[in-house]
Amino acid sequence: MKIFTNILVFLALALIVFNVTLLDFKNPFQGESIVAFIGIAASLCAVLILLIFRVSKKIEEKSNTNS
Repeated sequence: MKIFTNILVFLALALIVFNVTLLDFKNPFQGESIVAFIGIAASLCAVLILLIFRVSKKIEEKSNTNS
């Protein structure tokens, strides 16, 4: 499970980098830049959710070993 979440985190980070390249810093809220901002926000949410999932699995493993 850890390898799978690592791959997903890597893909989300790659999407963030890709969307940063699409940003137009002179007009950040027009055209494709808005789509890039939405993509960056969605990727950041995905990374956050995956990290929370990983922490919850560690907590679950520790609680199962203590029982």
